[in-house]
Amino acid sequence: MSTEPGRVRGYLATSADGCIAGPDDEIGWLQEPRNSGVPMAVEPWSERVPDGTTYDEFAAGVGCMLMGRRTFDVACGFGTWPYGDTPVLVATNRPLPESSTVTAVSGDIEELIDTAHEVAKGGDVYVDGGSLIRQTLVAGLLDELIVTMIPTVLGDGVRLFEAPMPRIDLAVADVRRYGDGYVQIHYRCD
Repeated sequence: MSTEPGRVRGYLATSADGCIAGPDDEIGWLQEPRNSGVPMAVEPWSERVPDGTTYDEFAAGVGCMLMGRRTFDVACGFGTWPYGDTPVLVATNRPLPESSTVTAVSGDIEELIDTAHEVAKGGDVYVDGGSLIRQTLVAGLLDELIVTMIPTVLGDGVRLFEAPMPRIDLAVADVRRYGDGYVQIHYRCD
């Protein structure tokens, strides 16, 4: 009996100008308090009840993560490994530290997604990292992308969608309020 593969999904945050990290992969801006005095949201948005999908809700259906090496290196700097016992495949050609949950993989995006589906055993595949999300989207393999937009303009940094990229049309499935006033957009990619 074969298991039907789960969805291939992305979940990440961007600045208002489309950056997923600042210069030098800096991500502190995602949680730093504002010194400008500008509120995160104003009425009526600030009065709306938050209804966004939390990371824990998203992760509940994940059977395997597929992340890029750059994202892995940033996650290793968190101090505590944030992904628990979830199997993590890291697309890299460089050696990784020994781990019972992290495995190095290589190949084209189709091979990487196939491997992730095998490891996920019917659960969803969570693709993390700008380059892998772009590759998965361009290959037509991404089913859903959840982007939480933070009302901050960084001006410089790592952009989610960097050129060159072909035009890709997405369908908005939902728009929700997340946290203190972030805008969470749920896109269908199929």
